Amino acid sequence: MMALLAGCAERAALPEQTEESSEAAFEYLTYKGQDAIFDTPLADNQARNPILAGFYPDPSITQVGGDYYLVNSTFAYYPGIPVFHSKDLINWTQIGNVIDRPDMLDFGKLGVSRGVFAPTIEYHDGLFHVVNTCVDCGGNFVVAASDPAGPWSDPVWVPEVGGIDPSIFFDLDGKAYMINNDEPEGGSNYEGHRAIWIREIDPKTFQPIGEAVVAVNGGVRIEDKPIWIEGPHLYRIGDEYLLSMAEGGTGPQHSQVVFKSDSPLGPFTPYEGNPVLTQRDLPEDRTNPVTSVGHADFAQDAAGNWWAVFLGTRPYRGNQYNTGRETFLLPVTWEDGFPRIGPERGEEVPYVIQKPDLPDQPAAPLPLTGNFTVTQEFDGDTLPLNWMTVRVPQEDWYSMEDGKLILKKRPVGLGDFGHPSFAARRQQHMNAEASTELSFTPASAEEEAGIAAFQNDDFYYALGVSLNARGKRIIRVRKRAGGETDAEGEIVAEVPALSSEGQPIKLKITARADRYDFHQAAPGGEWEAVAMDQDGTILSTDTAGGFVGTMLGLYAQSERSSAD
Repeated sequence: MMALLAGCAERAALPEQTEESSEAAFEYLTYKGQDAIFDTPLADNQARNPILAGFYPDPSITQVGGDYYLVNSTFAYYPGIPVFHSKDLINWTQIGNVIDRPDMLDFGKLGVSRGVFAPTIEYHDGLFHVVNTCVDCGGNFVVAASDPAGPWSDPVWVPEVGGIDPSIFFDLDGKAYMINNDEPEGGSNYEGHRAIWIREIDPKTFQPIGEAVVAVNGGVRIEDKPIWIEGPHLYRIGDEYLLSMAEGGTGPQHSQVVFKSDSPLGPFTPYEGNPVLTQRDLPEDRTNPVTSVGHADFAQDAAGNWWAVFLGTRPYRGNQYNTGRETFLLPVTWEDGFPRIGPERGEEVPYVIQKPDLPDQPAAPLPLTGNFTVTQEFDGDTLPLNWMTVRVPQEDWYSMEDGKLILKKRPVGLGDFGHPSFAARRQQHMNAEASTELSFTPASAEEEAGIAAFQNDDFYYALGVSLNARGKRIIRVRKRAGGETDAEGEIVAEVPALSSEGQPIKLKITARADRYDFHQAAPGGEWEAVAMDQDGTILSTDTAGGFVGTMLGLYAQSERSSAD
């Protein structure tokens, strides 16, 4: 495991920085977020939505006494699958990452939106279990841990279970079941036609011990050709079994639907009031919309009230958002034995909710919602657990020395579908700033270090220190907006650096919904523009594709090798 990002293993220090090696030394990363929807004052009994702002999709939750644990998808980022803890369902603290050793999964050169999809976390018989899919890197697997902070076991693969989005259900009689999305019997009849399958598994080895059965074919109404039934969770409520799933795809048609049965293997009957959560029937031009809601999981509070965590998005226009799919919380009401999540049909998902009936909990040390400013200094031994890098590391390329983050320049850059020297945190607001101060002495125009807004290998902005063709120290902005351009993208702007060789320079990226600005400053000096009013929609999921959000982080790279 990479100690800087996950803090679980010792690693050799990088060579000391020299004039010849010229690694990039970063003093800090300051992140500031200021969205209007978070300006509303809160009463003592109120809390904000989303509870996890930014790229925290596909939430799953489990309850152990008065403690709640939540996990999210991270796709091809490493370390993967963050684990959060809370006692009040509002204030969450990340305590670990499930995928925190390089040999657990091999993301190789997968696209950023491949890798680990839609984890489910459950607690049973003294162990926490996470069941998940590694898309294009092994299939479905289960890991377990006695402590949710880790360490987690090596994956136990379940090759007999195909498709994606597996979950696990432990019944009161000691039996266990695995539920997953896959092709229906006989194959799909139309694009997006999928089925939910259930089979009994051994509760210790997780291997199937019974025949799989189709619980849901297509969705609520197969005659309407519903698409992308996925993210299933099975619950026992009294003597009945509730099956809850997402339907409609993860875009604006997303919804949550529920079915019921007297047996964990069905047959399952859909609720006449489906969907139990959606925003697809609301006007697109409403103010500050929450859209694409679904992929829910349930928990209860101390008073027996039910709550649902689910994903949603906050677009700035249409279906364009750069912050990724976020985790929201809403109360659950029951109608005729079926759950309904949050507002009535036709009502908006609120940004302010009533707190659950749980003891007050101090705010988390790292804010995850609301407006805030946080500076990550590099005066410890590890980076915080919320920092990630792209794909699984194959070598050491960073260290923390004398209060600085040292990044080794390497011939793998942003856009190379490899593992660049790039460590980042999520953009959690439409309106955000990320700034740093670094020392870097490039030896050529191909060497560069700085700060980046990264959506995926084909769509990013990089603001870096380098040299021009005449060997002069410059600050440049590069943009890649699609796979048809070279990996290094196009140069948007190139201006003289405000500090001389050997002196630090300050860099800042500002997001303003669909526009991004880039600045530089000499230490102690005023910010000066490098490039303003750049197109931020290239960092939206709607344009860039995939399932992730924008990451803001620090990078260093040398001349690319021809192999890359």
